[in-house]
Parts: sequence; C-alpha cells; structure tokens
Amino acid sequence: MSKGTLTKQEFETLSNFRYQLRRFIRFSEELTHQYGVTHLQYLLMLHLKGYPGREWATIGELSERLQSHHHGVVSLVSRCEKLGLVYRAQGKVDRREVEVHLTSAGEKMLQKLAREHRDKLLNLQGTFQVPDVQDLTGGGK
Repeated sequence: MSKGTLTKQEFETLSNFRYQLRRFIRFSEELTHQYGVTHLQYLLMLHLKGYPGREWATIGELSERLQSHHHGVVSLVSRCEKLGLVYRAQGKVDRREVEVHLTSAGEKMLQKLAREHRDKLLNLQGTFQVPDVQDLTGGGK
C-alpha cells in the first residue's frame, strides 16, 4: 500500500468510480421498485441463482454475499417467502442447515430483472470500469 498524500488525479479517479457505481445502484433501485420488490430482495434472488456450483444458499452464505448480519438476512428471506419468491428447505447433507431456494415466481422475476441489469451493464461498457493501477498510484510514482 502506498503511504503519503493522494494526488488530485487519484481523488478524481476514486470519485468517478464511486459516482459510476452509485449511478448503477440507483438504476437498480428504481428498476426493482418498478417490479414491486426492493433492491435487497433482488440481490437475495440474484445471489441464490448465482451461487457458485448450485442454485440455492444457506442463510450464512447469503449473509456473506449480501455483507449483512445473519438476523437481517433471516428477516429478508421471510419477507421474500411471503411474496412467494423463495422457500426454505431442510439441508440435504446437514439436516441442521436451512437451504433457501427460488420459487418459479422468483425465477421469473429474477430473469426479468437480471436481463435489464445485464443490458444496462453492457450499455455502460467503457464508462463503468475499475480504475487502472496507474490511475490510483499517481501514474506509477
């Protein structure tokens, strides 16, 4: 890690990255609202479908993916269950675990939302990108 004072260019790079990130998140918040779900409900469904190697996850795994507290994710899953988007099942390997799965309605909702998110990201190509190392280190100084 570089110690010392950041340059104006580094501040501009960090600011621009956060601005682009916030613009995408705002787009996502507005889109999910149009579909009658919250941004977090969309993220929960996305992380279920996108969990590596399978299409379900435990509360603990979702807590990590959402960077949220266990009890908050339990509440989020309960709200999604009431909307018919997910369901819980007893773990097949470890009976103490609870698996969270998408319902068919959750799958349909997620397909629509994820398609629009993917298309938005494709439209942002070249605009939304992680800064290069040179942009964050004062040009390699």
